[in-house]
Amino acid sequence: MQPGARYPLLAIRSSLFAPCHSRFLTVMTDPLFYLLAVLAVVLQGLSKGGFLGLGLMSLPLMSLYVPPLQAAAIILPTVLAQDALTVWTFRHTWSAWNLKLMVPSMAAGIATAGLFAASLSTAHVRLAIGLVAGLFVLRHWLGKRFERFVPRPSPFTGIVFGTIGGFTTMLANAGGPVWQMHLLPQRLDKFTYVGTFSVLFASSNLLKTPAYGALGQLSQENLLVGAILLPIAVMANYTGIWLVRRISTELFFRIAYVLMFLISVELIRSALTEMMHAP
Repeated sequence: MQPGARYPLLAIRSSLFAPCHSRFLTVMTDPLFYLLAVLAVVLQGLSKGGFLGLGLMSLPLMSLYVPPLQAAAIILPTVLAQDALTVWTFRHTWSAWNLKLMVPSMAAGIATAGLFAASLSTAHVRLAIGLVAGLFVLRHWLGKRFERFVPRPSPFTGIVFGTIGGFTTMLANAGGPVWQMHLLPQRLDKFTYVGTFSVLFASSNLLKTPAYGALGQLSQENLLVGAILLPIAVMANYTGIWLVRRISTELFFRIAYVLMFLISVELIRSALTEMMHAP
């Protein structure tokens, strides 16, 4: 398959066999790349600031121009900075009980995913997450008649969803919807909810960083582009935090469920599109 067939906008770039320096200059000077990258880091910043789920759109956007693994490495500096900012902002409002269950199990899921990375398709992982997350939100909207089909939050669900979320964030950068299945039904205070998620995201990104290095994606060029995007990412992060502090708890969780459903639809759509175009 030609590069442009998998990533439509990739066709405008230099050949994959062109010198690395010339490919880097193409990225650095192309306004189209920066349009996609700025939109991606703004969505990521709003997500880190509290509107969880929006960040899932970041990698698909940037993958229109560069391969997904390179896109993830480019935004890594912005993601780590946003994680630090959000963890510090909500440092007094996370759920220790949930984190004690979910962080270790998430680490186990990430390690397990590393063993299966070569044999599992990202598209299939995204499709599974999208279907499960969509059904979860529909169950919430359709009322208590479906309550018996969903396990109540417990240490067991914390460990299970923590592990599955670690697995899916490593393979498809999509751990958030899985973790929400354990956290949303608890109806935590909105700041506790966002603070708990901020620690989960920060932990997962730190654990995934060595994998990017092992795959050769933490190059000087990729990190430089990420650094250029950093100021925009921080401003978007502050915007998300500002908005979360000014809306009611009830409205916040309504938005959270709507965003989760929209993200599940996007996961299903992108997965099916990728599967249909697979060689």
